[in-house]
This record gives sequence, structure tokens and C-alpha cells, in this order.
Amino acid sequence: MSTTHRSPTIADVAQRAGVSIATVSRVLNGTTPVVPETADRIRGAIEELHYVPRTAARVLASRRTDTIGLLLPEIGEAFFAALLRGIEAEARAAGFDLLIHATTHVLHASVPAARRTLAEHNTDGLVVFTQSIREEELIRLHQINFPVVLLFETPPRSVDIPAILLENRTGAQRLVEHLIDVHGCRRIGFLQGPKGNEDSEGRQAGYKRALKARGIAADPELIGYGGFNEEEASATIQEWLARSIPFDAVFAGDDDAATGVLAALHRAGVRVPQDVRVVGFDDSAVSRFLSPPLTTVRAPIEAVGREAIRQLVRVIRGEPAEPLSLMPTELVIRESCGCQPQPAAPGSKA
Repeated sequence: MSTTHRSPTIADVAQRAGVSIATVSRVLNGTTPVVPETADRIRGAIEELHYVPRTAARVLASRRTDTIGLLLPEIGEAFFAALLRGIEAEARAAGFDLLIHATTHVLHASVPAARRTLAEHNTDGLVVFTQSIREEELIRLHQINFPVVLLFETPPRSVDIPAILLENRTGAQRLVEHLIDVHGCRRIGFLQGPKGNEDSEGRQAGYKRALKARGIAADPELIGYGGFNEEEASATIQEWLARSIPFDAVFAGDDDAATGVLAALHRAGVRVPQDVRVVGFDDSAVSRFLSPPLTTVRAPIEAVGREAIRQLVRVIRGEPAEPLSLMPTELVIRESCGCQPQPAAPGSKA
């Protein structure tokens, strides 16, 4: 008896959903309205069977798109500009075009298989930024052996997908220890990033590890929400000030949040670094131009983008890829922590 695995067909989908092949075709093509309940049943059958429309299957088998897809939550901040530079340059060098899709408005929507913007039907592989794709879609892509690399996020336990991460814990620990050891800070606030964000979780772990190593108890009142966002971070600092919560330093989580912290403190007449010291993470392009210039942790964002493409190309070509690439970070000392400006080395960004 043959054990050859047969790919599901449109007939299999029709049988599973209890409808005709023509009805399945109408849902796939979106040409004629179908009763919502019936359409949902068909989409469920497509997901259960991992059915790939024939045209998409041909493209997947031939690997002739010469295109890599990038899924991002949004496009616009300086962080993404550096990331895109690395991704685009490395993709071009490897002979691939790049398609980009921002998923903010569709991530939580019910998107049928035939309507996915970037997937196996129009790319040879995907680079997926953290929180840009639903877990069930990630698992589906893995089940059909479609090449995927994750950015700033580890894969679900059930799938084996390469991931590119930052050295968040060590970088954050060094930053907070600098505030404690060099500047004598004891009441250091931390602003969390978006819920479920692994970068934020790693930085918070490094923050707590530094406090514990120096015998300082973590105060829950000094852990607030910054969202990697100027407005959110500013609002939290305003709340702390209104509640008279004492703090002598703020680790803002990232440089965008640090910008909001600096603005909120300035409006309140709180001097930086004389009254409160402020530090960030990423070393974005604007961090050295803030007032005062921002002490931060340099994350090699452009190099992250390049490494993601290198690993994805290996998967596309059937070569072994690194399960986890941990990119190193570097402490960058400027004036917002209270240090005197350091002379920049030739060719450096500091």
C-alpha cells in the first residue's frame, strides 16, 4: 500500500464543507457572494486541510517568485527605517525583490487563506516582525514547509522556525548597573513596552536582575507602561509626578519612550540629569540629538535585518539555518544619565 502523501484538492475542501466545488471556487476567488455561514464553513475546511490553491501551489513548487515578503506592524518610525535598510540591502544582494505589508489593521481580522496578502502564493519566504501574524497562521506556514524567519520573537513551542533576537537582558542590566554604580541611583523606574513584546520582557528582566545584584528591592510602583511610544511614556511620567512617586532615574524601555519621558519632565520643570536621570534602548538616529543627548543601549537594528535575510535565504535554498541568532548590544554613554560627553571615536555614531 502506498504511503505517499497527497496534497488536498478543491474537491476535498468541498467534501469537508459539504458544498459543491463551484461554491468553494466562489469563496476562493471572491467573485460571487456566498452565504456567510457557508463561507465560514469553507474557510474552516481550507484551514483544517491546509489547502493551497493550485496556482499558489505551482508557484510554491517552482520557487520562481524571487521575492521575499516582510510583515511589519507599522512603517514610519526611525527604528523601522534602519531595519528596512538592512533587509532590503541583503535581499537585493541575494537576488530577491522585497514586498512589505503592514499588518496593524488586519492582524486580528479573520483573513481567509485565499486573501492573505503575503504568503506562499506570492513570495518564496517571509520575514515576520514580532506580533505581526497570528499564531495559527504561523503554524500553518510551518506545516506546509514554507520558509519563515521571526524578528524579535521566539516561535511557538510546536514549531521550529529560525528567530533573530537582541541581547536585551544583558544590555539592560549593564545600563541599570551604570545608573546604580556610577550615579548612585536607587529609585529607578522602568517603562514596559507593548504587552507580550519579548524585547520589553527581556529588558525588564535585565532591569530586575541589576536591582537584585545590587541589593535593591524592585518597587511595583516604579514599573509603568511606556508602550515604546512617546505619548504613552509621557502620560506615565505625568501620573508619577502627580502622585508624588519619588524616582531618581527612568529606564524608558526604548528611545521613543525616552523622548516622551524627557518632554514630560521638561514640562514639569524637572531637570535632566540634575534631578532625574533618563536612559533608553536602541540608540535610534535621534537619540544623540535630544536635549540632553540620550544614554542608551545600541541595538544593531540594520544588522538584525541583514541576518534575518541571510537565515531566510538558507531556508529557501534548503540549507541549515541557525535556530536562534542573538545579536549583541552595546552600552552608549551620553549626558542624560549625568555623565560628561565622551569624545567620539573616529567613524563612530556616538
